[in-house]
Amino acid sequence: MKLGIIYYTHGGHTHEMAECIAEGIQSKDVEVRLFSLNEQLDENYLNECAGIIFGTPTYVATSHWRVIEWLTKDRTIKLGGKLGGCFATAHYAQGGSDSAIMSLVGILVTKGMLVYSGGSALGKPFIHHGPVALDAVGNHFEESKELFKTFGQRFADKALELF
Repeated sequence: MKLGIIYYTHGGHTHEMAECIAEGIQSKDVEVRLFSLNEQLDENYLNECAGIIFGTPTYVATSHWRVIEWLTKDRTIKLGGKLGGCFATAHYAQGGSDSAIMSLVGILVTKGMLVYSGGSALGKPFIHHGPVALDAVGNHFEESKELFKTFGQRFADKALELF
């Protein structure tokens, strides 16, 4: 099974969290590749994926325009029927990271993706819409790495269950 992570990063934090998610996915013996929107994406690989996770830094309480632009353009990459997930990075807890994730969720649903949420059904740690890492709140960014790995493991488990 193949999974992909597509993200935009400005200062490297979103990339770092994408790597943590990938580590969690790989722990389930599932193939995963990361794709920065600053680079060429392997469309053949992404079309073969059972699921794709999208990552964004939070800007003005929403997703970065590069992620939204990529998702809303017509492409040869088919998203319909795939498992979809989201994550965000932000500076502060009230910075709008949940709004950023939910702005992506709406697009994923419109594209026909099955949006993943473990909600509270899997117990702690609860990851409802997707994990968030905050870089200006104490040690939250570093402490969030385990949460992101857990999200990757759970996402891979659900993909294996569905596909």
